[in-house]
Amino acid sequence: MKTILNARQLEITVDRLCHQLIENHGDFSNTVLLGLQPRGVWLGNRIYNHLQPLLPGADIRYGKIDITFYRDDFSKKGKHIPVPNETTIKFPIENKRIVLIDDVLYTGRSTRAALDAMLDFGRPSSVELLALIDRRFSRELPIQATYVGRTVDANVTENVRVLWTERDGRDEVVLE
Repeated sequence: MKTILNARQLEITVDRLCHQLIENHGDFSNTVLLGLQPRGVWLGNRIYNHLQPLLPGADIRYGKIDITFYRDDFSKKGKHIPVPNETTIKFPIENKRIVLIDDVLYTGRSTRAALDAMLDFGRPSSVELLALIDRRFSRELPIQATYVGRTVDANVTENVRVLWTERDGRDEVVLE
């Protein structure tokens, strides 16, 4: 196991990503953040909570979107039916600038599923992707993140795990 980002590096990376978002979205008056269930929500929560003090008084809209039944590999997930997560979008996304947030960009299939799920709520004016980790190899779809925390070259036998204090007891990104 190799550490890609320790707790301090992860904190710095989240801070940098937030500042990049502010550079491109200003006060977020026409922007919506959507964390992908299940793992992108942990990063989405961090981004949202980190932006709050950086933009006091701004109305930052943040939602969570479940992609369980939008995945094209849904029937290959095993014999059991996966339990869906909650979708929470309490605001219109029609003609808004959307930032999809996920922890690891690998094949691009989760992002494709998120695009399909999001369109059930309206047609945005634009969509960007924020990924904490971009695994450059083995992309199956032509999807690229607009905001990347760290790029990792890992082969298909390696696994990138993002650990969060709230869920795992520590903040760390590891390559297994």
